[in-house]
Amino acid sequence: MERLRESKWVYVLLSILLAVIFWFYVRVKLNPTSPVWFTDIPVVQTGKNVLTQQGLTVAGLSHDRVNIRIEAPANVLDTLTRSKKDITVSVDVSRCKEGENKLTYVPNWPANVSADSIAQLDQNPDTITATVEKLDTRTMDVEFRFQGKVADGYQAGTPAINPETVVLSGPVEQVSQVDKVVAILEDEDLNEQFAGDLPLTLLNAEGEVLTGLEVTLSTASAYVVLPVVVTKEVPLTVNLISGGGATEANADWEIEPKTIIVSGLETDVEKLTEISLGSVDLSKVVGTKTITRPIELDPSLENVSGITSANIEITINGLATKALDASRIDLTNEPFGYRAVSETQSITVVVRGKEEDLANVDASKLRIVADLSNITSQGTQRVPVKVYLDAASSVGVIGDYFISVNISR
Repeated sequence: MERLRESKWVYVLLSILLAVIFWFYVRVKLNPTSPVWFTDIPVVQTGKNVLTQQGLTVAGLSHDRVNIRIEAPANVLDTLTRSKKDITVSVDVSRCKEGENKLTYVPNWPANVSADSIAQLDQNPDTITATVEKLDTRTMDVEFRFQGKVADGYQAGTPAINPETVVLSGPVEQVSQVDKVVAILEDEDLNEQFAGDLPLTLLNAEGEVLTGLEVTLSTASAYVVLPVVVTKEVPLTVNLISGGGATEANADWEIEPKTIIVSGLETDVEKLTEISLGSVDLSKVVGTKTITRPIELDPSLENVSGITSANIEITINGLATKALDASRIDLTNEPFGYRAVSETQSITVVVRGKEEDLANVDASKLRIVADLSNITSQGTQRVPVKVYLDAASSVGVIGDYFISVNISR
């Protein structure tokens, strides 16, 4: 114990403890005042609506942050230090004229601090210069930009933007710098629809972002809906109808293009396995024939490839043809009150099939039938006919045929 009392460290620790106790006593009980600088305080403008009504606007302030020196009790200074982000100074621009205006500014203290407890000692700068110019307004379209990419197998659709336009207000020189107003979405591997508010960004003619302008927008953001759809490569197909002695086994066919890329909702695309170009009657195909058909999609799908038609080339192989002069011509469904007479006495009909089957076919097995139900006028008219062949199904008539019929009352 004697050695402990003689140790100097005991006195050092005791001195520190007494000093802390004394400091707390002074701070809490006596609450002394002292001067303090608060730096980098933001400047806010008031009365801008008065300028707007006069067709004027503030093009810029000489200072957007200031320093103020105050004196206040210790507990007030503590509160201000903790709430520094709530401290601002105001400049009233309502009485400004076009040109440069020197303005004084006043501090705005946090709501939990009484201004009566604070004495302002100094400030830097002494005044703030506000440059006022004529107000310019311009209406511009809001553009959407997707800076990123969608996931593999997906495609971004057409965006919807609300509002589609925005009004810019500010000094003429500054508003004139704005070339585009854009809503930018940044995302990677986007695989579902985006819907949300995006801040509006101002760009100059070079596509650079403009910052620090005293330009206001009628709205600071736009609501954007960007559909994201699935893409899929789908084959084109055609249905071949047997006829003229030919079946699909006798036909070589090719479609150009073979496939197209479509997009749509995943539920719509996943069940799409082919796109049909319709049917082709092989009785209308002689040798090689190229047929152009439109590519038609359900309205829920989009043709990403942009190809709107396809060519179908069909060649009939392994069959022979035979020409026969048919003279059995029947006229049916004559119009009431009219008399019809066929001026065509015989037509040459081409039949097709295997050579051994064609050997058993002659003109007596052909019958020409003309349906006159659609005839409504007199005179000689060219009428399509249907050719019937009484023979094995492996032999058929190819081509289209017409006869001339005289209609009289």
